[in-house]
Amino acid sequence: MDVSDDDQKIDPEWVEVGNNVCGVLRGCRDASAVAQHFVRTGWSSRSSSWHSYEVETSWCQLEVEPIEGPDILLNGVVDPQHFDELGGVLHRLGLSYSLELYQGDDTLVREMHV
Repeated sequence: MDVSDDDQKIDPEWVEVGNNVCGVLRGCRDASAVAQHFVRTGWSSRSSSWHSYEVETSWCQLEVEPIEGPDILLNGVVDPQHFDELGGVLHRLGLSYSLELYQGDDTLVREMHV
């Protein structure tokens, strides 16, 4: 199910980087609700499997996927200059989360735990 009103595409420069961000939203089992939250903040979203969604804006593309237990896995690519902004979007969900930003050679550059 597509929950998008907008068709924002990430800058191709960041798609070429490959996955550089991963994280976990704790205490939330509903990936659909998380995707809808991103849409309300101006992102686009589309269903990527039975229970997972891809959310996207011009500076980030994430897979939002439920995992065992009460958590949601996030992984994808973000323009590193917008890492804090991504944290702000997650913060407004009102859930605890952790995010990790990696460099091209899989070196951890930054972490955020809330």
